[in-house]
Amino acid sequence: ATAAVYTAAILEYLTAEVLELAGNAAKDLKVKRVAPRHLQLAIRGDEELDKLIKATIAGGGVIPYIHKSLLKKTTGKKKKN
Repeated sequence: ATAAVYTAAILEYLTAEVLELAGNAAKDLKVKRVAPRHLQLAIRGDEELDKLIKATIAGGGVIPYIHKSLLKKTTGKKKKN
């Protein structure tokens, strides 16, 4: 029964961790329910969970990312009139 108890404790910890991060993501977006999108943001936002969970989350969408080369370059000089 030791292995079963240990496995249950691990699953409980992982569930609590994912739900806490997903709840924080939902709070940041000012909604009261945790949706699959919030789970996706929570898992992909955490380096260790991202390595552990390599599954597709239905309805999770994609992680926002804009490549550096697509961003507008700004210079330190200002125009003088």
